[in-house]
Amino acid sequence: MKKKLIAEFIGTYFLVFAGPGAMVIDNITKSITHVGVAITFGLVVMALIYAFGHISGAHFNPAVTLGFWVLGDMTLRDSLFYIVIQCAAAIAASYTLLLLFGNIANLGATIPFSTEKQSFVLEFILTFVLMMVILGSAVHGKAVKGFAGIAIGGTVGLMAMFAGPISGASMNPARSLGPALVSGITQHLWVYLVATMFGAITATLVYKLLHD
Repeated sequence: MKKKLIAEFIGTYFLVFAGPGAMVIDNITKSITHVGVAITFGLVVMALIYAFGHISGAHFNPAVTLGFWVLGDMTLRDSLFYIVIQCAAAIAASYTLLLLFGNIANLGATIPFSTEKQSFVLEFILTFVLMMVILGSAVHGKAVKGFAGIAIGGTVGLMAMFAGPISGASMNPARSLGPALVSGITQHLWVYLVATMFGAITATLVYKLLHD
């Protein structure tokens, strides 16, 4: 379990360091662009899955961990350990960005472009699709698991590409928690904690219904 938690910490740290970090650097240099930020999120997720998938399962996301608990692949105790370490890693990564660049672009915090309701629904749908892709590409017995990293990373990049300007395309409670707490922008945080978890749980229940 110790090795799994270390892998989850490192993976979640670099996910939050690279993704929101790209948003911070783009705000400073105006050189990365929204498309570049979306690609950064997709590529870092893909790379981390191949680096740590064989150790911890490469969740790096409390909503995904919650989904695997609902699926029955994890105990409640192990799930809670995963979630705590993921959140700690996200906060640590956000503090690193703060020390490096200052409180620029709210450290990449996810903020609704319009209403909280709009972002809630969008985050629910995005996380639902992401969890279905994870289960279908990395869990299902007929899946070609060697391509899971490409499928999942591609999905994250796609979601960030079209939905990022509206909801932030979080799909990950830890990814939203770290920047929000460290930057002090917490008024919309509940949207990204609740909607993503509901999305992952719903996707897992639908997956079980389809494959039982």
